[in-house]
Amino acid sequence: MANSRRQTNSQKPLTKSGETEASQQSESDPRAAQEQQLDVDSPAYRERVYRLVRRIPPGRVMTYGQIAELLGEGYTPRTVGFVMHAADEQRDPWHRVINAQGACSTGRLLLPHNKQQLMLEAEGVEFDARGRCDLKRYRWTPEEAEGAGGTEEDAQPSLFAD
Repeated sequence: MANSRRQTNSQKPLTKSGETEASQQSESDPRAAQEQQLDVDSPAYRERVYRLVRRIPPGRVMTYGQIAELLGEGYTPRTVGFVMHAADEQRDPWHRVINAQGACSTGRLLLPHNKQQLMLEAEGVEFDARGRCDLKRYRWTPEEAEGAGGTEEDAQPSLFAD
């Protein structure tokens, strides 16, 4: 997996002026600026993923591919997974993002190995003997919140008092 990660700006070679080549190019080339903005290591790239994930209500899930498709060009299921691996557990409900088969993909990353599935089960998501949930039943789309006849806050009441 280490080979698939992109270099961060701190790892990229610097020019004589002390800037990375990408940052110098972005000033003169709009395409380079867009490419830099779509860098998986950039805070803006990651925040777009987190903003969408924070909207997933308890007891519902989205897939890595579904998120990538909604966010558009520059996002792939793999990069969404990379971003989710660095999520803030207190702020971002990372456990609500699963693979396209309806299963958790964190078994090799977390201890205990079934932490994600246990968190989802605590929210009411049911898994079969193969460790898969029914995506037809539990998959969430942003359109559901928008089409609920009220604001998104009405669709997802907060568990915490303001």
